[in-house]
Amino acid sequence: MGAQLTNNDKRTSYVAELSAKNIGERVCLMGWVQRQRDLGGLIFVDLRDRSGIVQLAFDDNTDKAVFDAAFALRSEYSICAKGVVRARGEGAVNKNIPTGEIEIAVDELKVFSTAQTPPFEIVENSDVKPELRLKHRYLDLRRPDLANNIIARSKIAKIVRDYYMDNGFLEIETPCLIKPTPEGARDYLVPSRVHPGKFYALPQSPQLYKQLLMLSGFDRYIQIARCFRDEDLRADRQPEFTQIDLEMSYVTEDDVMEINEKFVVRLWKEFLGVDLPTPFLRMTYAEAMERFGSDKPDMRFGYELRDISDVLANCEFKVFADTIANGGSVRAIVINGEAAKFSRKEIDSLTNFVKSYKAKGLAWYKNVNGEVSSSYAKFLTDEENAAVLAKLGAGENDIIFIVADKNSVVYDSLGALRCEIAKRLGILKSDDYKFLWVTEFPQFEYDEDDGRYYAKHHPFTMPMEEDLAKYADTDPSKIRAKAYDIVLNGYELGGGSVRIHDAEIQSKMFDLLGLTKEEANEKFGFLLEAFKYGVPPHAGMAFGFDRLCMLALGLDDIRDVIAFPKVQNASELMTGAPALPDMKALGELSIAVVKEEEAAE
Repeated sequence: MGAQLTNNDKRTSYVAELSAKNIGERVCLMGWVQRQRDLGGLIFVDLRDRSGIVQLAFDDNTDKAVFDAAFALRSEYSICAKGVVRARGEGAVNKNIPTGEIEIAVDELKVFSTAQTPPFEIVENSDVKPELRLKHRYLDLRRPDLANNIIARSKIAKIVRDYYMDNGFLEIETPCLIKPTPEGARDYLVPSRVHPGKFYALPQSPQLYKQLLMLSGFDRYIQIARCFRDEDLRADRQPEFTQIDLEMSYVTEDDVMEINEKFVVRLWKEFLGVDLPTPFLRMTYAEAMERFGSDKPDMRFGYELRDISDVLANCEFKVFADTIANGGSVRAIVINGEAAKFSRKEIDSLTNFVKSYKAKGLAWYKNVNGEVSSSYAKFLTDEENAAVLAKLGAGENDIIFIVADKNSVVYDSLGALRCEIAKRLGILKSDDYKFLWVTEFPQFEYDEDDGRYYAKHHPFTMPMEEDLAKYADTDPSKIRAKAYDIVLNGYELGGGSVRIHDAEIQSKMFDLLGLTKEEANEKFGFLLEAFKYGVPPHAGMAFGFDRLCMLALGLDDIRDVIAFPKVQNASELMTGAPALPDMKALGELSIAVVKEEEAAE
């Protein structure tokens, strides 16, 4: 049976708080055994808590009962150790840990609980399979590098609150059980017991509530909010996530961008000690797509997209000519000075890469010390080849990659390709911070599968004034929104917009989305009703808090900053969620579960 904690057992500090200045002090420490080393008449134990590791020492001067207890210690035992801080012996200093100059001469030892041999060693930078680590996440979180990520997340949250409170924001909680929404990603639905057959939704964001808070007079709102989206996962996305959600009244988009830019500057300074240059670069959506093929371009390197359609429109090569004639484009990226690094095998690999973005193929041209090879040059005249090289400014030791297709495919494939090549060339640095505001997003995007337009951001985004007249046009794709995203190194860090505060414009927005007045009233009647009572101009945005933490820490997996994350299929390996509930509970909710084979009939 393990020892019990008493009122006499008071932790005096975390282990990493100790140093040579504490020599001679008596301390009481608690944590887990990292490892035990038995050297005969001398035993050393590495004690680990959330802050780090310190060495415990047991020797000839140690009471025999305490020495025997230390001899029995094994990895991950939970213990309490009391003793005096002393300097390590000559030549025994460990420069790899902050407490490496000291050790604790232990005279009292308690074992609260023993431990089985863990399924993996609790060490930094573990190469154990992620599935095993997530299955035993409570052990994984003991690893110092992962524990430090979670501690850092807490520190970042404090900076968030301090900054926005210093700038007049009020933290206000919004509901987690809300009305299902018709737009955007799929909702997670929660059945109501007291309203049989009806459902709440978990919020994808507090969007409508924070707009209503502006109507209520709380003109600067902030919330570190939990949000939920039933969508496919990626390395930087989870089904439940946290965002820094904010809204402001009587402001323009410039006001919102300015105050949030200052937040990022303060965070990078306080947390990383990095002074960011300001103002951040701004670029319209149209320019970002034209130059980088992405609305979240990585600005740490070049390899910009170049349109060469004009010099190939009349060529005899049907792949190029037909694409241009059918309204598509032929675009290229040039990798200067690196042609020798791209073998045919590497080029084939990149060809398969762009095919995953629906490109039909990848044309290429390379010049290695004057020796030219190409997949397309033989189909063009000498004049056309020369015109392509001149347009691209390509020369010796350069390699060109070309995609010909409809613009959406060209942008997606070449935009991803430039990033993939930069990654393979090893030119990306996680501590090179290139922030960018992308502005003037399209108000709508067309879904070919559904045959209708959807709001690019959400249905409550204000169009640009000069595009208001286009609401009467038959092509809503021409309308630009007062929407803006903040981007860092190829990741969307956050986004927002100026909101519609005019009931007439809001109704027109619903019209263009294909909602009848009855449908709009059924889904958003509470908002339209509120619009009758004096709506202030307002705008806001939200940062992805998990992603912000990931990038600030220089990580590439969002799960490393979340205590208990989900895996690719949105399940949690540790608890086995999701799972079937008790059948009685389902009955109380008026729900019956249909077997998969029955549902398919």
